[in-house]
Amino acid sequence: MDDITALIMEDHHAFRVGFARLDDAQGEAELRAIWEPLALHLEIHADAEEKILYPHLLTDSGGEDAEEETDDAIRDHNKIRDGIVAAAGHPIGSDEWWAGVWAARTENSEHLAEEEDEVLPDFRKHASMELRIELGARWLRFFAEHPRGKGLDFHNKDPKKYIEDHEQ
Repeated sequence: MDDITALIMEDHHAFRVGFARLDDAQGEAELRAIWEPLALHLEIHADAEEKILYPHLLTDSGGEDAEEETDDAIRDHNKIRDGIVAAAGHPIGSDEWWAGVWAARTENSEHLAEEEDEVLPDFRKHASMELRIELGARWLRFFAEHPRGKGLDFHNKDPKKYIEDHEQ
């Protein structure tokens, strides 16, 4: 029985390790082998959070800062996606590619810190363990139902519209 907050934290660890592996990679083949799965995982993870975690955060499961935290998260996800898109437009290993990767990495690091220090603790305080486990099961199914992002549309979202669409 996996709690969604633990599953999210596992992904966060994988992101940190993936970016650290890029630091040690030698040549285009190694960079590609590390970056492409990492970038895809970042995209799928953001989509999963937007479909599973944040709608519940906006209910009584998020506390008084839920709307602000959700707005920040959607904006962060957009900036991470922008970095991924920027990198994709350039040859792997080029200065321009690294600039896109660095933008994604920087935004991701900030996002992880905010989520781990604010969002997830608030969610743990306000959501029942039963809900956290139910969402954990949904999280695992989401990844199983979308191998390699199949069927997902990775696009930026308007934070205000997202909040309006998901508030109850």
